Amino acid sequence: MAKTQDRPQRAVVDPGRQSTMDPKPIEIRDDYKGSDKLSGKVAIITGGDSGIGRSVAIHFATEGADVVIVFLAENDDAAETQKKVEGLGRQCLAIKGDVGDPSFCKKVADKTIDRFKRIDILVNNAAEQHPQESIEKITPDQLEKTFRTNIFGMFYMVQACIPHLKEDACIINTTSVTNYKGSGDLLDYSATKGAVTAFTRSLSESLLERKIRVNGVAPGPIWTPLIPSTFKPEEVADFGKNTPMKRPGQPSEVAPCYVFLASEDASYMTGQVLHPNGGTIVNT
Repeated sequence: MAKTQDRPQRAVVDPGRQSTMDPKPIEIRDDYKGSDKLSGKVAIITGGDSGIGRSVAIHFATEGADVVIVFLAENDDAAETQKKVEGLGRQCLAIKGDVGDPSFCKKVADKTIDRFKRIDILVNNAAEQHPQESIEKITPDQLEKTFRTNIFGMFYMVQACIPHLKEDACIINTTSVTNYKGSGDLLDYSATKGAVTAFTRSLSESLLERKIRVNGVAPGPIWTPLIPSTFKPEEVADFGKNTPMKRPGQPSEVAPCYVFLASEDASYMTGQVLHPNGGTIVNT
């Protein structure tokens, strides 16, 4: 059974930073053993500085991949992720910027090619959320910003990387359980995640002839920096308790889905979504 936290989660003042979280997320199981599933591969992971993105970077490195992590502002978290990846004997390039800017996304692809000469895996994971009690409180600025990061950024990253993706490359997009079950206080976020799922399915068809696989992962409530930095303290304390498993998940319980989808183990899968969500049945 996967190791889980046994202490209550707490809200933090410093938003979006894993270093201030209490308790700390579990990034990888102590007994996780890599088997070179991604040996020689180069992966770009947006939102790779913390949370699910950091866990994916660590798992990919454990499986033999070199990693490029893209992050918005959290320098300390990015440096820690880089340190952990390099501690596993793999190379890590950290690039700071906003995936909502198409020129920045091209810069990421160009820098990756300059450093590693190839791109094999693109993980579109960067996202933001801003809970609101009603639709009336969602401002045009918030709506545009959430969509620009969560779905426009995926388009821009794919457009930037696609000229460099060869046969057998893959794209993995992070969607969410909120796409399938809804969320009354995350209307704009949930809408973007619905778009991500539709984008994943459509892009998979678009890239079939190029033999590039496109899949997604739809996590449930996972203990990441997004949670204590955006929810109220009482919501943080109860976070994840409404799942059938009665607890939040850890990044270490999600990242292996990305390893699977990035590896040859998933060679017959495209246009699909995996659901590490604590037992919630989505029937789709």
